[in-house]
Amino acid sequence: MYDQPGHFRSRVVMQRHGFGQGEYQYFAYPLPQKLAAWRGALYERLAPLANAWATAMGQPADYPPDHAAYLARCHAAGQPRPTPLLLRYQEGDYNCLHQDLYGELQFPLQLTVLLSQPGEDFTGGEFVLTEQRPRMQSRAEVVSLARGEAVIFAVNQRPVTGTRGSYRVTMRHGVSRLRSGRRHTLGIIFHDAG
Repeated sequence: MYDQPGHFRSRVVMQRHGFGQGEYQYFAYPLPQKLAAWRGALYERLAPLANAWATAMGQPADYPPDHAAYLARCHAAGQPRPTPLLLRYQEGDYNCLHQDLYGELQFPLQLTVLLSQPGEDFTGGEFVLTEQRPRMQSRAEVVSLARGEAVIFAVNQRPVTGTRGSYRVTMRHGVSRLRSGRRHTLGIIFHDAG
């Protein structure tokens, strides 16, 4: 679908904004049927975890069990634009560490699905997460995925249990530089944008 512009509401060239190198496109509403179904089904499974995280971090645990109800809340708050996206990286491209925060309302988890095969379609381009812990050095994790595999990760902060109870760590994610080939991923963000 990447080269079929009718599916998308906007295209972002990362280097124009200092986001890295590469590009991505946000899907337009109505989303492709399968994508909309996955987004709704995944949300329903993740909402209980999102509410548990909110409780652990001392925030209101009010994520509704149904994704349509959550999207209605986003739209009422001035966040009506869909956020699922396709990303494309070519040799030398990368994505700087960032968070996908698009307005006041943010669902705390998101998902990335690798659509290309490492070692065949591309080399390099590892998915990277960093965890910024209070009064400590940041910690990085590299998540190795095969084509069709997904990683679910925190959009902004997540709770961690310490010796004195729960505390918050700030998460960022990105993609290391591609050494060769082309890499495509699907990003599923559950809140919409303003």
